[in-house]
Amino acid sequence: MGLSGKDLVGLQHLPAEEIKLILESAQPMKEIIQRQIKKVPTLRGRSVVTVFYEASTRTRASFDLAAKYLSADTIGITAATSSVSKGESLRDTAHTIAAMGANIVVLRHPMAGAAELLARTVGASVINAGDGAHEHPTQALLDLFTVNEKKGRIKGLKIAIIGDILHSRVARSNIWGFNRMGAEVRLAGPATLMPTGVEQMGARVYSRIEDALDGADVVYILRIQRERQQQGLFPGLREYSRLFGINAARMKLAAPDALVMHPGPMNRGVEIAPEIADSAQSVITEQVTNGVAVRMAILYLLTGGGSQHETNY
Repeated sequence: MGLSGKDLVGLQHLPAEEIKLILESAQPMKEIIQRQIKKVPTLRGRSVVTVFYEASTRTRASFDLAAKYLSADTIGITAATSSVSKGESLRDTAHTIAAMGANIVVLRHPMAGAAELLARTVGASVINAGDGAHEHPTQALLDLFTVNEKKGRIKGLKIAIIGDILHSRVARSNIWGFNRMGAEVRLAGPATLMPTGVEQMGARVYSRIEDALDGADVVYILRIQRERQQQGLFPGLREYSRLFGINAARMKLAAPDALVMHPGPMNRGVEIAPEIADSAQSVITEQVTNGVAVRMAILYLLTGGGSQHETNY
């Protein structure tokens, strides 16, 4: 069977068994995209609509390719070029899409909770491609897949997430996901960019980045959002780089075989030094490849594919 629900709107309440199923299903999908001819008829006759109210390159292209590799029919809608620009509400847009017979809707929206609202409104399956600063579940799932592939496990690993935790939907989904799979999640960043009460999600907050990096198996670097500088949440890019940027000296504090990860796009020389981004420890490019495989698995499972298997995570 596939996933228990018709939608994937977040990882906060997604059971560990369903996360395992997604990660396991992504492995054969990765084998498909490594072939010379990347096409299987799995979703032939199904339609996938991507609706993006915010700009995106990686996530949108990843979903488009995932759907096409599975032979689904795809169409993309952006807010700027649709009736949204004329004042149409999300609910009305949803009903229009549903009336066209879409099987799966992939939504990115600037407001937290938008994907859940859409899921309650339409009969089609809804995948959250990022809702405000709330969640980005498919990014976290591809991160989990990457770590498991490289380390052979997730349970017991130390995951250090560094940067703007406050505004990061990626950080929230990763905290839920890595915790659910038995990892220890550590957070570090400017105090003004750390959410109040984030420890209640199961993460450990460190005031010194050095303590968070100590013995870490994964160093997950978040993009510093330059617009936050105008809001006065940190003094400047150079100061941020000095205090929280990941460079060769700081990487020496982590485990010798630590992975370097980043959701992209990167600000080289700010949150991550170029030599670290391009190092042998970096799996940033592989994250992109794995993103397609994981999204293929999710599309497959939401349409009823897959079966439960015993796995070692």
